Amino acid sequence: METKTGTILFMAGIFLLLAAVIILTADVIARKRSLKRMRSMIQSAMDGTFRADIYDESLCASVESKLAEYISASQVQEKKAIAEQEKTKTLIADISHQTKTPLANILLYAELLKEEAAGNRETIELLEGQIKKLDFLIQSLVKLSRLETGILALHPKRNALSALLEEAGEQYAAKAQKKGLYLHVLSEEAQGVKACFDLKWTLEALGNLIDNAIKYTETGGVTVSVKAYELFVSVEVADTGIGITEEEQAKVFGRFYRSITVSDSQGVGIGLYLAREIVRQQSGYLQLVSEIGNGSVFSLYLPAD
Repeated sequence: METKTGTILFMAGIFLLLAAVIILTADVIARKRSLKRMRSMIQSAMDGTFRADIYDESLCASVESKLAEYISASQVQEKKAIAEQEKTKTLIADISHQTKTPLANILLYAELLKEEAAGNRETIELLEGQIKKLDFLIQSLVKLSRLETGILALHPKRNALSALLEEAGEQYAAKAQKKGLYLHVLSEEAQGVKACFDLKWTLEALGNLIDNAIKYTETGGVTVSVKAYELFVSVEVADTGIGITEEEQAKVFGRFYRSITVSDSQGVGIGLYLAREIVRQQSGYLQLVSEIGNGSVFSLYLPAD
């Protein structure tokens, strides 16, 4: 009797074990199928061939249905974003085109008035200065909008740093001289040094740093030099200007940020932000070291390869 009872218990144990194995195997198979279906959804979404009607509640688990809903919503949002980007692109092009001719004409009229009305020369020169400031602001906003919306693409490639420094020096030498400052561009340090960057737009970024340094320096001047590291090449713009407080150093790269200490100076707070965006889109970065009364050093880091 005990032997028979033991046999029954043993058989029951075997049955329960087999049942557990079958249930576990079925669960694993079901999970694998579910994962394969979700992988298929994601892949079709990446390929742009996703169709929500293929995945219904009877076929998919709840999580799969939610995934299908999310992908469908994402595709709708992506289409909207593309449409908005196209609208923005058109708007920016229109603004750039529509403002270019009127501003050019106003500058021309100001020049004519300056020649004809000698007595009002000072007033006309002030008008001319404001027109140029407005033109600079519009062009900067257009450049910034193109960069931020991805309309304007940068094309980094291996370039010589010496060419970048020499061109920047030529562009800003007269401005520094007019203010009674020196501009030392140590292009000889850059001989043979190369980095990966878009020459046109990196010149714009470096130019903004030099222009900023000249603007906020009253005595002494600005020095532009190069330092090569293993992964990056640094272009340093050092000035003998007023310096920047530690609290403000993190803010100066913000769009339209203007320090209270320079509120009387010309500027709209776009230059440093634009420089940072240009460098960031080339896998580089900007660094600032400054001390009140002892000038500032802006370092522009570009990938060595």
